[in-house]
Amino acid sequence: MNATDTDTGTKSLRLAEEYLRLGGHRRSKIDDNITTVRHWEKDPPEAERFWQEHVQPLSASDRKQVEDFLPSINSP
Repeated sequence: MNATDTDTGTKSLRLAEEYLRLGGHRRSKIDDNITTVRHWEKDPPEAERFWQEHVQPLSASDRKQVEDFLPSINSP
């Protein structure tokens, strides 16, 4: 892993943690190395705004890295 990967990973983790701290409900599902996000419950306004402003605009690969840090639907 090079410095850029580390910086991206750190940024992705920080984004996921902040989203969850704001009460976000999205959960990841990883199946055959394909990540999808499940969103059954409406997010609090602050979490939804954060997702739309900071995560949604990312490239697909950067957004996937954030999604990988969300709690899994397979975990309690």
